[in-house]
Amino acid sequence: MVVKKTLMLVIASFIVLSGASLASQSSTIDKTKDNLALSGYDAVSYFKDRKPVAGKTEFSYEWQNATWRFSSAENRDAFVKEPAKYAPQYGGFCAFGTSQGHLVPGDPQAWKVVDNKLYLNYNKDVQKYWLQDIPGYIQKADEKWPKLASASSSAKDDK
Repeated sequence: MVVKKTLMLVIASFIVLSGASLASQSSTIDKTKDNLALSGYDAVSYFKDRKPVAGKTEFSYEWQNATWRFSSAENRDAFVKEPAKYAPQYGGFCAFGTSQGHLVPGDPQAWKVVDNKLYLNYNKDVQKYWLQDIPGYIQKADEKWPKLASASSSAKDDK
């Protein structure tokens, strides 16, 4: 119970401190200030190599107003063919945060593939909590994502 309260406080604090920054993003993809999705990691590598691999500038692709990098032309081409297959769920935002109704950045090092879908969490401590009830948190996040994505798009349109 103490762990849950601590994690909720960490997430709530982050949301309060960075809410304006999250609302101003230009799409529902979690991006760095340099417009990189997945902080420049190769989305295909989570499935093919079973680990995050840094992408290279020469293997880039623009999708949903974000730059996606890949470790090889082969991985880039696989993503171009089926981006929804490889892109992280909830736009790369934290799966636990999304389940709680908040857009919190995802950490490419705090990840898990579940049912052939990539999920990120804010950090590995939050991920430990999320791992305790993956199906429950995915169900909650799936229910809340459309409204969060829409609100993020609306905030972008208002600017």
